[in-house]
Amino acid sequence: QVQLVESGGGLVQAGGSLRLSCAASGRTFTMYTMGWFRQAPGKEREFVAAITWGGISTVYADSVKGRFTISRGNVRSTVYLQMNSLKSEDTAVYYCATTSVRLGVRSDDYDSWGQGTQVTVSS
Repeated sequence: QVQLVESGGGLVQAGGSLRLSCAASGRTFTMYTMGWFRQAPGKEREFVAAITWGGISTVYADSVKGRFTISRGNVRSTVYLQMNSLKSEDTAVYYCATTSVRLGVRSDDYDSWGQGTQVTVSS
């Protein structure tokens, strides 16, 4: 089992920035990819970004390319999501997740999930 804890969410004005953090513990050796997903009210959970264990490869949803950056911390079991130029449509609960699938983009690929952190962007 891998335990994931997200932090860093909050309320920000459109055009602002936030950095989300995700700390993993437990059987972290089973993790190949760490990813971020989000779910807005009334919508399905959607992929945001993912990064491989070594931090070499990344993948992003088209809706966040050029605005969001996923990265590994100095402690390998930590991943960040730097979110710039935030828009009202970025408002959602953001979830950290892990998978043994290389750069998985489907939520079904992921087997461990955090509790989520709320991001609210006011226009």
